[in-house]
Amino acid sequence: MKLNKEEFKEAIRARLKRHYGKDLEEANKHDIYDAVSTVVMDHVQTNWMATRKMYGKNQVKQMYYMSAEFLMGRAMSNNLVNFGIKEGVTEVLKELNFDYTSIEDEEPDAGLGNGGLGRLAACFLDSLATLDYPGHGYGIRYQYGMFEQHIENGYQVEYPDNWLKHRDPWEIKRSDLAVKVLFGGTAVAETGEDGNLRYKVIGAEEITAVPYDVPVVGFDTPSVNRLRLWEAISENGFDLQLFNDMQYMRAVERQNNAENISRVLYPNDSGPSGKTLRLKQQYFFTSASLQDLVAKFKRDHGTDFSKFPDYNVIQLNDTHPVVAIPEMMRLLMDENDMGWEEAWDVVTRTFAYTNHTILAEALEKWPIDIFEGLLPRIYQIVEEINRRFMTELREKFPGNWEKQNRMSIIGDGMIRMAWLAIVACFSVNGVAALHTEILKTVELVDWVEIYPEKFNNKTNGVTQRRWLLCANPKLAEFITNKIGPGWEKDLVQLRKLEKFADDPKVLDEFMEIKHQNKVALAAYLKETQNVIIDPDSIFDVQIKRLHEYKRQLMNILHIMYMYNRILEDPSYDPVPRTFIFGAKAASGYRRAKSIIKLINTVADRVNNDHRVKDRIKIVFAENYRVSLAEKLFPASDVSEQISTAGKEASGTGNMKFMMNGAVTIGTMDGANVEIVEEVGAENAFIFGLTADEIQKIDAAHSYNPQEYLEKNPKLAAVLNQLVDGTYNSGALSLFRELYDSLVFGVEGQRPDVYYILADFDSYVEAQEKLAKAYSDKRAWAKMAFLNVAASGKFSSDRTIEDYVSGIWHLKKIVVEP
Repeated sequence: MKLNKEEFKEAIRARLKRHYGKDLEEANKHDIYDAVSTVVMDHVQTNWMATRKMYGKNQVKQMYYMSAEFLMGRAMSNNLVNFGIKEGVTEVLKELNFDYTSIEDEEPDAGLGNGGLGRLAACFLDSLATLDYPGHGYGIRYQYGMFEQHIENGYQVEYPDNWLKHRDPWEIKRSDLAVKVLFGGTAVAETGEDGNLRYKVIGAEEITAVPYDVPVVGFDTPSVNRLRLWEAISENGFDLQLFNDMQYMRAVERQNNAENISRVLYPNDSGPSGKTLRLKQQYFFTSASLQDLVAKFKRDHGTDFSKFPDYNVIQLNDTHPVVAIPEMMRLLMDENDMGWEEAWDVVTRTFAYTNHTILAEALEKWPIDIFEGLLPRIYQIVEEINRRFMTELREKFPGNWEKQNRMSIIGDGMIRMAWLAIVACFSVNGVAALHTEILKTVELVDWVEIYPEKFNNKTNGVTQRRWLLCANPKLAEFITNKIGPGWEKDLVQLRKLEKFADDPKVLDEFMEIKHQNKVALAAYLKETQNVIIDPDSIFDVQIKRLHEYKRQLMNILHIMYMYNRILEDPSYDPVPRTFIFGAKAASGYRRAKSIIKLINTVADRVNNDHRVKDRIKIVFAENYRVSLAEKLFPASDVSEQISTAGKEASGTGNMKFMMNGAVTIGTMDGANVEIVEEVGAENAFIFGLTADEIQKIDAAHSYNPQEYLEKNPKLAAVLNQLVDGTYNSGALSLFRELYDSLVFGVEGQRPDVYYILADFDSYVEAQEKLAKAYSDKRAWAKMAFLNVAASGKFSSDRTIEDYVSGIWHLKKIVVEP
């Protein structure tokens, strides 16, 4: 897009006058943000309409990515960068006496996602549009994000994430495409004129799903794809008679119950009511999305649904949308008169499934009583899918009742959604080479035996437009000056940087950019959290969802270990280091919240101990989110990727760190394996047990954490400090559960499930090597520089090309601007 600055200014003035009744002198920062976004959105709309018409004209196969979350981040800067007009808009605002950064900060992060699952979905949408592939997203328009995190007295406290407090200028409401979704009721059979049985649900709760469309703007291309998000309402939810009878709460009860479905991202599901709401969310958006697709197919192609897979492929992002499989069967059979075999043929050629975990608790299961009560017809269909599958198993494995029970979709009073996905989908992919290998050889070995052709790997990636070009403009400009443009859409070109790896001037320039980013982060933390950190210290950063397998606990135990050593050994003078954490713990995850409290308690002690002399500083960055991540990744020296080997499916934070010139300290887990393959083991700090070693220990039931405590009395002393009053003088039980989980085991689990104590000594050794390496400024600069140069594989563009060639089989459609 070419920017006419005077026309842009006039459009801003017109928007302010028309919608706010203000001129420039009266406008506040949010008014300006809204006006700029709206003006840009007008240009987006032109290309968006052209894209939609081009897809319709060519009758192309399109991909639909169904995901419970899309962690999109802020839209304005990303869209301006992809349009190529950010610099021009910055100049326009300056001429109007507004600072671009302050206007950008008026945009809240969209509360549509939480962790890597949602951010991956966002990166995929960016790459699809940039590469001119027809690929779209389907999800929920959450009124509130998961929560806004505050740290109060060291504890995580959850506040509403009211990201829609103001209107979102980047969405369009499509009330004309609203559909009905049914819950509860009774499934009854009727005999049709053709003599076949058809089912309908009577006495059900009826919810209206209203779509909101968000444009996904490609970089340096006119292509604009769509993210369609569904909002739940009840059209007859307000009972005027009850209201007039002064029964005000009852008058809006149905309306509130409906709106609860799309009210909050990931409501607490630790109890039956929470589980019911979570299942409602999943069925709500998958049913609405499939009704949308079926209606579109009938408009474009008629009722020959055997051709549906020729024009549509649906990727299920983890198990959250897997209920779409029986829902598609219902739509084809009950509403479009197809027989079972014909409908099953369509379903099994349409759906593909991405597995993101090997953790048993994350392989979603639903209690039958909740599932059947909420979705009676869908449960009937799941039962029939399972009956037919069990017949197949009995034929393949006669007499092997144990295997049959193990693989049954329904068992132990639960519906196993991952098993349903594997049975019905034509493709099942892991998200890193190690993760896929573990799935094939350990976790899903039964399934590989009967469906070997379904399993494949698609290593994750991240979009360099968001995480380098937008988040780290100084480094992006540096790269372009050295190797020229083009890497923005072909990240492998970063390999051209390697020829500069021994050039002192280039490395000095590179490290000066890193220093400037560290200064900027320090200023931000001073302003927002009143924390003072030293930009000349090592910025050692662990930012990711708070979960025990990610081992934030090992990180803080190591800091406690360093702190003790400083106090006990006057000769110990470590390189000054700032440890930065950023993480949210799920609201019902008690132990994860205890780890946050421990991090902040240790920080309070260490940061205020004059004997430390700022050799260690600990910062917990509140309310970790995309816009904060965009400040943290460019400023990081060290990337903490320390999950228990074999537990992290892939990780994408590790890729963002690498792309921004941080050096990995980590286990051989997830995509770390492939990162080391690309950059070389000499340019990372690898420690700990391997996945194979852990599998052998697990199989032998031979792990005894006491052995490690006996070998390392200093580690034992650190653990004792969790319960001896060092960090909890007023409440000795404060960290007792963390201590017990490592030493004795809790809740029926063996101690130290995630091998923190087994890996601790190796972790300390790797940290010492890292500190020594950092002391050699020239060597460290080269190491960090080579990480950037080697990060090309980890672009989501490459991942999307892998999906297209191996699963989706889409064709590029070039849109006329």
